[in-house]
Amino acid sequence: MKRMLPLVLCLMPVGLTAHPHVFVDTGLDVIFDDQNRLTHVRVTWAYDDFYSLLILEDLGLDSDADNILAPWEQKRLQGFDMNWVEGFNGDLDATLGGQQLQLSRPMEPTAELRDGRIITTHLREVTGQPQVGGETLSIKPYDETFYVSYDLTLPVRLTGEHTCLTERIDPDIDQKLSEMRAFLLSLDVNADLEENDIPLIGEQFATEIRITCPNS
Repeated sequence: MKRMLPLVLCLMPVGLTAHPHVFVDTGLDVIFDDQNRLTHVRVTWAYDDFYSLLILEDLGLDSDADNILAPWEQKRLQGFDMNWVEGFNGDLDATLGGQQLQLSRPMEPTAELRDGRIITTHLREVTGQPQVGGETLSIKPYDETFYVSYDLTLPVRLTGEHTCLTERIDPDIDQKLSEMRAFLLSLDVNADLEENDIPLIGEQFATEIRITCPNS
């Protein structure tokens, strides 16, 4: 299907800022063992009110809207967002010293309903349990298509390690939108956006957590 440039330009910049359909407050627990090896990352997702309502209705939960789930409802909700297709990275990018880390599929899922919002957690094991000392660990939660917006508003914690430093790198939203608009304006008005390699923009709007640890 041909996607025409004029329509995209009409939606800029409002279209891009409004593009996400699901909004998720996100938290991270980066877990080390007693030998300063990175073993797991626990992820918390707190879904926005509207998406939470849609999920509850779809699953037939909390029909009395009292924000209290019966035991069977709690069980039904748990793991609803863990049915990942093969190859899905869980919308979590992790690198160590610039090298991609491999993370397991989600384990130990939890889910609860709190003040009208669904909050879930899951644990992911880091393949190889690498030593972090002397390298920069980078973790970025994002959906490359930007359909889901992950906002690191929940705590980012280090468990089992007390000498590492954590730095938060927030994207320059205005600058990224400006760059995207300039790119789109550089194309011919009849351009096929797919043929012009329109970039997936999710990573550009992602907050990065950088963790540096001293050598052992």
